[in-house]
Amino acid sequence: FFSPGFQVAPETKAIMKWLRSIPFVLSASLHGGELVVTYPYDYSRHPMEEKMFSPTPDEKMFKMLAKAYADAHPVISDRSELRCGGNFVKHGGIINGAEWYSFTGGMADFNYLHTNCFEVTVEVGCEKFPLEEELFTIWHENRDALLNYMEMVHRGIKGIVSDKFGNPIKNARISVRGIQHDVTTGN
Repeated sequence: FFSPGFQVAPETKAIMKWLRSIPFVLSASLHGGELVVTYPYDYSRHPMEEKMFSPTPDEKMFKMLAKAYADAHPVISDRSELRCGGNFVKHGGIINGAEWYSFTGGMADFNYLHTNCFEVTVEVGCEKFPLEEELFTIWHENRDALLNYMEMVHRGIKGIVSDKFGNPIKNARISVRGIQHDVTTGN
């Protein structure tokens, strides 16, 4: 997952351990510097290719999740709004991460490949490091979008996998025909 020789910071290791210990299913990473929602894969299948569309087997689900956020965000969804640097209006305010720019070691790719958690990255504004007085506006621009995104946790298949006695089965593999990405049950 990480490049050879790449040193993983202690706080990153702690987050990775935490993500593996709790069966999260939905996550969002908030960044600054643009107005767009990206989804995995963030790392191109062909590392030498820049801006290469690199979908996961769950492409449709990731697009739906990203759209749930983008459509509820007043600036990302505003088709007349001038964008920061890139223009993501034609993409509906969302884009496959590697199609925008490819990088290795991202949390969204890690979550998808090593946990049951689907994560998108939300670029919340044009400023990479917004000033303190801008945070209140950024919060209000993102509040309803975050709530809309969190409600997506109720989409899809959910339930309890149990044995013939009704006892939950830990680490049972769940496969969906046509999607080559299994998930496992929690505790």
